[in-house]
Amino acid sequence: MPAIHVSRHLVGAGLLAAALASGCATTTAPLAPDAIEEVSAAPEPEAPEYIPVVRYGRYTLVELAPTAAQRDLLLQTIDVSMPEDARATVGDGLRHVLKRSGYGLCETAHAVIELYALPLPAAHLHLGPMTLRDALLTLAGPAWDLHADDRTRQVCFERHGRDADADPVPEPLATEAVQTFPLAGGQP
Repeated sequence: MPAIHVSRHLVGAGLLAAALASGCATTTAPLAPDAIEEVSAAPEPEAPEYIPVVRYGRYTLVELAPTAAQRDLLLQTIDVSMPEDARATVGDGLRHVLKRSGYGLCETAHAVIELYALPLPAAHLHLGPMTLRDALLTLAGPAWDLHADDRTRQVCFERHGRDADADPVPEPLATEAVQTFPLAGGQP
């Protein structure tokens, strides 16, 4: 038995030596001097910008910088439900959305007063979650452009496009008589 045991070790060592020797048998031809390219040094990484952070809890770090919504107040996210008032107008809705935003509503131009007097659609009784800018544009509708004065923190609207100074022309009503037909087998 001891002879078999020794020969197994010798066979295993021989196989290992053959495997290692075969990996080293490959050689490459030296490169010609014309084929060598100059390799520029890798660019040094820029010094990382210092961002102050504070640790909250064991694994949470919070940057000490204002968010985008804190810099641009029209980017703040809102989720607003309008008070259920049967006589609510678009102006009431705009004022309610702007209530705690830091902005006020312009009330100077006659055309804007027309916008503010429009009835508030039922679809606008709940807005959000969306940005304040999107909520204001939703309330005003596509016929109005939003202008924010960041200096005075006022939000103003003006009519969309080139017809801002022209009064809208109401479409003519159809004056043709409509003929009705009784239902078959029904009551007159």
